[in-house]
Amino acid sequence: MELETLLSRISDNTSIFDTYGASHFPIYQSGTFDLKKQSGENKYDYSRSGNPTRSVLEEIFAKAESGVNCVCTNTGVAAIALLFETVLKTGDNVLTEIDLYGGTNRILNIISEKYAISSSRVDLTNFEEVETLLKMGSYKLVFCESPTNPGMKMVDIMELSNLCKKYSVLLAVDNSLATFASQKPLELGADFSVFSATKFISGHGATISGAVINKDSRWTEQLRYLANAEGRTQSPFEVFLLTLGLPTLVVRMKQQEATALSIAGYLSSSDKVKKVSFPFLPDHPRYDLAKRQMKICPAVMTIDLYSEAHAEQFIQRLKLFGEKASFGNYDSRAEQPSKISHASYTEEQLRVVGITKSTVRLSIGLESLSDLLADIQRVLDSLV
Repeated sequence: MELETLLSRISDNTSIFDTYGASHFPIYQSGTFDLKKQSGENKYDYSRSGNPTRSVLEEIFAKAESGVNCVCTNTGVAAIALLFETVLKTGDNVLTEIDLYGGTNRILNIISEKYAISSSRVDLTNFEEVETLLKMGSYKLVFCESPTNPGMKMVDIMELSNLCKKYSVLLAVDNSLATFASQKPLELGADFSVFSATKFISGHGATISGAVINKDSRWTEQLRYLANAEGRTQSPFEVFLLTLGLPTLVVRMKQQEATALSIAGYLSSSDKVKKVSFPFLPDHPRYDLAKRQMKICPAVMTIDLYSEAHAEQFIQRLKLFGEKASFGNYDSRAEQPSKISHASYTEEQLRVVGITKSTVRLSIGLESLSDLLADIQRVLDSLV
């Protein structure tokens, strides 16, 4: 079944049966359930432990990502934390990409201080360096994003998974930017796919949520046990809000991609813009990999202007781009990563990643292309 069909017919593609055949699966907004009034194997007692509404979404996500199990969490970083807590123990080592989401960086700092779990940063596009580190035999997990946020680097997930298998190291991919509408990390060899569903998957900016999907069933019980024990599971109402965006996910992302590609092309031709990073631009260093690995390019790009003042003026003078965190929603957004998404990074970490105070991340929404271009052109023309 194609993804568009799966997401458009959620109620028809789950083991949870609704007696009344609701077109949109209903919310079971209840804290507890009467065991005596239930039949069958799927029995529920307490919504933190299990809820029919959440079970539906978890089944759909597992199918969409080609996994065996999914745990829906109350935030995206909760999903990442749950993954680390499930897989890692005191003394373990994690290998991550240098260009890493600020929230993940924050979690790694916390578990390093509290649990002596160390992390090393490396350019995951440099397989010679990666293999040299993996040969040491000290790593339990490789964690990466592709594309990375905000650098828009492309990591070859299949090649990286082959290296990880060679040295018996687990691979987890943060799929928040691309989503399963564009790429499926588990099909490319990863052991886990984790994502923030707050962004493209929800699309409407009304909820925050995350998910962890595993390929090997040996992790299912541990993921579910910890999610329940630590209270990381998502509420039924938040699940309901999230599912409202699923049927239009593919359509939205295709439209946003088309608009973003036009905007990226325009920005590349401007003498006010120093650099544009967008994987589907032909001058992107890993353009061929991007086209091969992703069906749709997420409508997020990073641009570098010529000064911090220009970056600040650019953001403040835009009328159709809110200065907001996150990406992938229906509205366009602009932010300086050094101030918002990567505020947890030190000056040195930002320098290594390639983020400066003149770096701006743009998330392209569903507004008219002509309106967005006019807004951008007006502001660029005003920069002196």
